[in-house]
Amino acid sequence: MSEVRTAICPGTFDPITCGHLDIIERAAALFDRVIVLVAADSGKSAMFTPEERRELARAAVAHLGNVEVDGFDGLLVEYARRADAAAVVKGLRSIDDFDRERQMAMMNRRMLPEVDTVLLVTSPHVQYISSSLVRQIWALGGDVGEFVPGPVADALRRKRRQLQQG
Repeated sequence: MSEVRTAICPGTFDPITCGHLDIIERAAALFDRVIVLVAADSGKSAMFTPEERRELARAAVAHLGNVEVDGFDGLLVEYARRADAAAVVKGLRSIDDFDRERQMAMMNRRMLPEVDTVLLVTSPHVQYISSSLVRQIWALGGDVGEFVPGPVADALRRKRRQLQQG
């Protein structure tokens, strides 16, 4: 029997976008098991709570049978060790992403040499999407439905109605 190869796709996912989903779907095709790992504390002012972000991620990946969602607060390498992960999968949109992710990959490799970092270049049709741009467009009253999975668009519409109702 062959060993199950597990990959972790970590992030804050505030909110999860079609760009994130592109990377997760591609990771699901490459690995036996993928864990979408939602960071509890992003260090930023979050639009959604960690539990809301996990629920939205679960809804977004429900069509992927080998993908699960979990949360964490701490060092990624510790989670990867406990999950017996083979790899951490991250997406790259730009050279700036590459520089940041390369540095993190090198540090993670130093702390946990048995786990590789796999950097996937985001598909061109979603390369420009980021959670921060989605939040900014939404905050200014724009429609972000084409940039996020359906369940996220629904959650953002509900959030807008709640804010309008006071």
